[in-house]
Amino acid sequence: MNVTIYHNPQCGTLRNTLAMIRNAGIEPINIEYLQTPPDRQTLTGLIAQASLTVRKALREKATPYTELGLGDTSLTDEQLLDAIGAHPILLNRPFVVTPIGVRLCRLSELVLDILPAAQKGPFSKEDGEAVADHEGRRIR
Repeated sequence: MNVTIYHNPQCGTLRNTLAMIRNAGIEPINIEYLQTPPDRQTLTGLIAQASLTVRKALREKATPYTELGLGDTSLTDEQLLDAIGAHPILLNRPFVVTPIGVRLCRLSELVLDILPAAQKGPFSKEDGEAVADHEGRRIR
């Protein structure tokens, strides 16, 4: 099963998402997007396939979002994509690509909607929140 995750290993949401993918018995292709940013075509494809706008794919926290004036709603998608290209940290994460679809998994459990395999057993996030029961069934 071909699953790809665009991530930053320092991100807790990513670590939970990655752990759920692995709990389904899948070892994904890991792309550290800060070291290997997606090219513009890939980026626009990810955003479109996830049914997002470019603005919704932007990360504000701990980025140069404010300094670059990206809150200005008159900026075009092309300008926002230029900003992400120049500063990959502006791309929200993690994006996950599976044969079922593409998701921005800002809630890590959103990955469960697009995984091609069920959870193999119980799963709890780093903070202890239970996501899958002992039979691998989604709790919420």
